[in-house]
Amino acid sequence: MNDKNRIYLFDTTLRDGEQSPGVSLNVEEKVEIAQQLARLGVDIIEAGFPIASPGDFQAVKAIARSVKGPIIAGLCRATRADIDRTWEAVKYAESPRIHTFLASSDIHLKYKLQKSREEVLVQAVEAVKYARQFCPDVEFSAEDATRSDLDYLIELVEAVIAAGATVVNLPDTVGYSVPDEFGRFMKTIIERVPNSDKAIFSVHCHDDLGMAVANSLAGISNGARQIECAVNGIGERAGNASLEEIIMALYTKHAFYQKELNIKYDEIYRTSRLVSTLTGMVVQPNKAIVGSNAFAHESGIHQDGVLKERTTYEIMSPELVGVFKNNLVLGKHSGRHAFKARLAELGYDLSDEELQKAFVKFKDLADKKKEISNDDIEALVKEQGRAIPERFSLEYLHISSGTNMIPTATVRLCIDGMPFEAAATGSGSMEAACQAVDKITDIYGRLLEYKLHAVTGGKDALGEVLSKVEIEDKIYNGRGLSTDIIEASVKSYIHAINRHYYEKQLVNNQGS
Repeated sequence: MNDKNRIYLFDTTLRDGEQSPGVSLNVEEKVEIAQQLARLGVDIIEAGFPIASPGDFQAVKAIARSVKGPIIAGLCRATRADIDRTWEAVKYAESPRIHTFLASSDIHLKYKLQKSREEVLVQAVEAVKYARQFCPDVEFSAEDATRSDLDYLIELVEAVIAAGATVVNLPDTVGYSVPDEFGRFMKTIIERVPNSDKAIFSVHCHDDLGMAVANSLAGISNGARQIECAVNGIGERAGNASLEEIIMALYTKHAFYQKELNIKYDEIYRTSRLVSTLTGMVVQPNKAIVGSNAFAHESGIHQDGVLKERTTYEIMSPELVGVFKNNLVLGKHSGRHAFKARLAELGYDLSDEELQKAFVKFKDLADKKKEISNDDIEALVKEQGRAIPERFSLEYLHISSGTNMIPTATVRLCIDGMPFEAAATGSGSMEAACQAVDKITDIYGRLLEYKLHAVTGGKDALGEVLSKVEIEDKIYNGRGLSTDIIEASVKSYIHAINRHYYEKQLVNNQGS
């Protein structure tokens, strides 16, 4: 493989992606996502912004210690304190990277930094030199590069490369560019910077105009060799360039781009589902590559064509990206061996303990449903891997509701092996049940967002509820599964409460 044709995938799901409104991941969830990104084969994982919070610092440090394979990067502003904090977190990685940034556009210099071009140039050079004292791999980002004065940007890029930057990122921070413009921009910078051959150029495009992927591809067609993106395209405002769309565009159009990636393609769908589950950001059905409709065909003409020859209307196979369909039915008479075999087909390698827990849940579901689908099984496995210890677990739920009557709920929770029960009323069944949970836990949440969808079709479909619950001025994601939607809703609410309790315990333990 020609090294100049090698494209490096820089995943920022855990940093820019987590900045999506309403998204908050704990350390264990971030490590779980990072491990999946390593299985997928991304080259660089931007694990977080270490100085932003103690939690971010701990997450980056935990990922650096435990995740092998990819480069582990931490983001920092161009100050010594930020750089020190980032190095303290990433230094445990097999291959650490310090990623420092400073704005370069006049609008940012005037209104945000209140500094001159000369002052910013000096600060950028000093930051890169300082970072190089700790780490041989230093990336510099010129924030808002696409709205910067071109001559000044060229001077800045030349200076940071001379100072030791190994990667230079030119982000379209506000998603203002269009592909032809962005391609010319990248080409001009690379051609005019005298020492451009001494660094890898990177692109980081936002999707405010819906062009992040197109702009990123235009960037690599014009000399960039690193693309910064996020799973499912999540991120600030309208989001980032979508990792899965970048990967499959380069795969399906290989003859055009002639670029190489080091990716395990059948991990794409699983990665997407994991990020969606843990962040609570549902993937839209018509989302390219990973949406539920991505390989569905409604038109009779399309269906006829696909049945005769798949390539008539499909430019990639669902199996390639990890969407597997198996007509073998699993049900309540299916044994552990068949269940384990199906998990292996779906790409899940569970320990004996994890397998036993998942099998028990499978049997419980099989008593309620005649047939168990792959989607049902994946939902069970994902629920099991939520990484939050269950202090509060639902044991019993009874709802009394109907027209012209006040809904009443009786709830029994198990807390440290002991049952506690309470009853409450509300304007609806969900409110009544949540009020009862509040009484037992003495933790009072406010439901901000509620999403219900069927994992599969049918009247006995497994329902998945994703919620956002505000507790003590912080938002927590909750997730619940059941064939009964009220039970799934209450489980989702309890999951959010467990997240709050777990986080509070961590803070208390760190302070003691």
